[in-house]
Amino acid sequence: MINYSQKRVLVTGGAGFLGSHLCEKLLHQGCSVICVDNFYTGQKSNITHLMNDHNFELIRHDITFPLYLELDEIYNLACPASPDHYQYDPVQTTKTSVHGSINMLGLAKRTGAKIFQASTSEVYGDPEVHPQVESYWGKVNPIGKRACYDEGKRCAETLFFDYHRQHALTIKVARIFNTYGPKMQPDDGRVVSNFIVQALKGNDITIYGDGSQTRSFCYVDDLVTGIMLFMGSDDTFTGPINIGNPMELTIRGLAEKIIILTKSKSKILFKSLPEDDPKKRQPDISLATKKLGWEPRVKIDDGLSNTIQYFKTILK
Repeated sequence: MINYSQKRVLVTGGAGFLGSHLCEKLLHQGCSVICVDNFYTGQKSNITHLMNDHNFELIRHDITFPLYLELDEIYNLACPASPDHYQYDPVQTTKTSVHGSINMLGLAKRTGAKIFQASTSEVYGDPEVHPQVESYWGKVNPIGKRACYDEGKRCAETLFFDYHRQHALTIKVARIFNTYGPKMQPDDGRVVSNFIVQALKGNDITIYGDGSQTRSFCYVDDLVTGIMLFMGSDDTFTGPINIGNPMELTIRGLAEKIIILTKSKSKILFKSLPEDDPKKRQPDISLATKKLGWEPRVKIDDGLSNTIQYFKTILK
């Protein structure tokens, strides 16, 4: 018997780090979940345990090409998010953000679905405002090596708000800050996974720059909870909204924490800083706290311990 009241939800990038956690939580809420992924960076191992759930469906598809489905909600998470991955094929990265958004917005327009865009703190570039508030327009190099990701996401935000104004689409745009946790790839080039893998292997921990640059790390469970609360909020609340952990930490401080938590004998090795690497990153989450009643709950040491345990399992 068909359950006509069951929410039909599409998650693009659903086999990725964030997407796979989101698929799990949506299934736990009783949704019918369609996971779409081209497996460029997504991993089947992230969703294998969901395959026997009759409410879960997997489609191998690249969202730079149109997709035709009947849906109630769309979470658009598809896009390589680590510098190593998005700089490998920068043209495809930009196409995923721009063409992918056009295709998903077109799908939302046809079906009347509410649509969420996973934007990024990288829209702020190397910020001159600290911490970063949603009203800040950012400082981004449009022709640098990071621009394929940064400007792609900025253009995606433009498209979402233009579809909202021109076609009255119900949109939700969240600017996601650094996130970590189980299901990160060991070779994705992100700072948390890099440091943990190096520490567990007893290799030198590589810091680019002097380690004084800061980031704010949010545990994946907290992040996904924030996304879902935002999607469930009043339709008039479009965002953009910052979702991340406002606890700021230097990169050197993160390395030292991981060495302690892994009981590693690794030393810290310093190398030159990559082009356009932001000096500071910290979200102002006042809007999320006020509108959603949301704030991160998982402490950095607890989240790192969980993540370290995950990497110990997959590196065996």
